[in-house]
Amino acid sequence: MQMDGDNLSHTQKNYAADLESIREAKTRIGPYIHTTPVLTSSTLDSISGRKLFFKCELFQKGGAFKFRGACNAIFSLQDDQAAKGVVTHSSGNHAAAVSLAAKLRGIPAYIVIPKNAPKCKVENVKRYDGHVIWSKPTMQSRESTAAKVQDETGALLVHPFNDGRIISGQGTIALELLEQVPMVDTIVVPISGGGLISGVALAAKAMNPSIRILAAEPTGADDVAQSKAAGKIVTLAQTHTIADGLRAHLGDLTWPIVRDLVDEVITVEEGEIVEAMRMCYEILKVAVEPSGAVGLAAVLSQQFREMPTLNQCKNIVIVLSGGNVDLEIIWKSLSLQS
Repeated sequence: MQMDGDNLSHTQKNYAADLESIREAKTRIGPYIHTTPVLTSSTLDSISGRKLFFKCELFQKGGAFKFRGACNAIFSLQDDQAAKGVVTHSSGNHAAAVSLAAKLRGIPAYIVIPKNAPKCKVENVKRYDGHVIWSKPTMQSRESTAAKVQDETGALLVHPFNDGRIISGQGTIALELLEQVPMVDTIVVPISGGGLISGVALAAKAMNPSIRILAAEPTGADDVAQSKAAGKIVTLAQTHTIADGLRAHLGDLTWPIVRDLVDEVITVEEGEIVEAMRMCYEILKVAVEPSGAVGLAAVLSQQFREMPTLNQCKNIVIVLSGGNVDLEIIWKSLSLQS
């Protein structure tokens, strides 16, 4: 069943984005982004017992899906709005994405980064000429520091996920993958603040309402699973996970979409995430960061296998959301052996 634009306006009018805004984003960011490939593996199909398709956003500019949303937000600005630049807070991938999009637009980018962000992600920000401002590794510190920078510079805030322009940009992933894998019945997406899965869910379910949207998150940062169970946003005082990109919490714009359109939330342990990273490297031959590997970890998990509602998931797209993994430890270990 296909849902046309007229029907869409009635079903999605209360959300921060819709199929129309996602299609507009695709046109707007088309000259700047990569159309990322879809990989398959008969070995992983055999292990999972399903047909798996891997949407490789790690090959996006900046090494992650975040460039789509940042590019859409920044190129949506009028010249007078953009003149004083943009500011954001991020643990890494959104920071690099905003830096790159701002550089392409020819405006300054002020990037608030928590002190525990991976070195490789900080280097990406510097590579794209972003102005780095450090914060404590808490969401409160990130937000207050960004607000201070905004007051001092007059720059506009580009929120990492709680922004309709960001959601629309991320939703372009679904437009691509539905063309690449038309038989898809399930899409598995990493979740943190919810910008990625919100855009994907809005676009995918507008095009094909029968598609299942599954969120994957670490057990040590399972605020989305708790929020879905409670029927309201639940925030965690602390998170404990190797997946540094999945430590945020849902926003007031992403929560209604996640609440209504995400069918299930699968939580995975740290060991399962690391094993999924290893499989991506050894079998798919791609380096995926922990946050990007949680989708594969979810599909291979016992929870997924034992959930009766997921028995009909046969053609599954897994979004490999990013590849900015810090390999310094590996290189050091190799140099010690030589």
